[in-house]
Amino acid sequence: MDHYKISRRKFFQWLSGGLTGAILFPEIWPLYGSAGFAPGGAASGNNYLQRLIQNAPNARYWVAAKDKEQCSQCHLPNEIRDVSSYKHEKKPVKCLLCAQECVIEEGKRGRCRARINVNGELKTLVYGHPVTTHIDPIEKKPFYHFLPGSEAFSLATTCCPLSCKFCQNWGISQARPEDYPGDFIAPERISTSAHVRKVPIIAYTYNEPTVFTEYFLDIAEASKEHQLKNVLISCGFMNEQPLADMCSTLDAIKIDLKGFSSDFYRNICGAELNPVLNSIKQVAASGIHLEIVNLVVPTLNDSEKMLTELAAWIMGEIGPDVPIHFTRFHPDYKMVNLSPTPIATLERARNIAMDKGIRYAFVGNVPGHPGNHTYCPDCGKILIKRSGFFVVENHVVNGQCEFCQTKIAGVWK
Repeated sequence: MDHYKISRRKFFQWLSGGLTGAILFPEIWPLYGSAGFAPGGAASGNNYLQRLIQNAPNARYWVAAKDKEQCSQCHLPNEIRDVSSYKHEKKPVKCLLCAQECVIEEGKRGRCRARINVNGELKTLVYGHPVTTHIDPIEKKPFYHFLPGSEAFSLATTCCPLSCKFCQNWGISQARPEDYPGDFIAPERISTSAHVRKVPIIAYTYNEPTVFTEYFLDIAEASKEHQLKNVLISCGFMNEQPLADMCSTLDAIKIDLKGFSSDFYRNICGAELNPVLNSIKQVAASGIHLEIVNLVVPTLNDSEKMLTELAAWIMGEIGPDVPIHFTRFHPDYKMVNLSPTPIATLERARNIAMDKGIRYAFVGNVPGHPGNHTYCPDCGKILIKRSGFFVVENHVVNGQCEFCQTKIAGVWK
């Protein structure tokens, strides 16, 4: 029984979070527990990795060294100006999916750990391998102005291109695909499972879904047969072409704008700010529904200057109608030394945003707070009243305020 020892905390996380996923797909029962927990130990994980590599489909969004016309993807112009011939001994590839743009040597993986160079071809190790599935309220994502009160069939794989020190889902986001052995689940099975349970939305969430872009795009296409909506919960750290494909396929995207500081992104998240800002602008310009979350971390991204600049940027670049959630931080992963965000800080952030002209600003992760509700920007009455993740009143009728008929931005049916 020694292989099955897990901590008390992990056991209760397994009961509360993983059990639903196991019921939805019994074949992924072995996935639940702590990262790396699998009957058989390391040897079992190594064998599973070999099977993953053997069956992994080709990824999208990459270039190979063998394609001479693509040299400029990896080299500066002065490096290749006078080159008439070239030779790469180890067949490197460059991944163009996310803004890390990893150059990956043969047999190696990118920073996300989900994509591997196999003999000069980039493969995805997470396609068809969800590690958790769950049915959540759409408000948990959070989406507040997208089909409020609906349920969302939620799924995730392992891996993430970022390494946020405060990640609450680090057990899967920072894991490797081989840490959670499980059977292949085809995209059609996901869409059918949501349909038979009468869940109208499929949500790609928990880890960073960009790493399983190929999988969720195929699920979204399969779900059209059942007229399901598809939403992405993302860090926004993808490149322009993959995001264009997402915008043409999905119905809504929520992006985490983790802090309005390049240093914060580099030091706390292992990423850069500008690609995220570009993604937010691209989604807004595409016309699909967008919401933004700012996790307010005490002492790191909660200064008056940073919150003011964030709100001013949103107002100036994408306008007043995009909902923004200022969410309470709770200690986790590598930041257990910090205290939860003071509620007064969240209220200050919300007030700054509203003073800048943003119409729908929310306080998140504080159940029962008045900042959880949607208010009419004209008459000021509560339109959507929430208790935790649940809608208890909805006075948006045909996309308008029931009391004064002001148009309310969002997707309501």
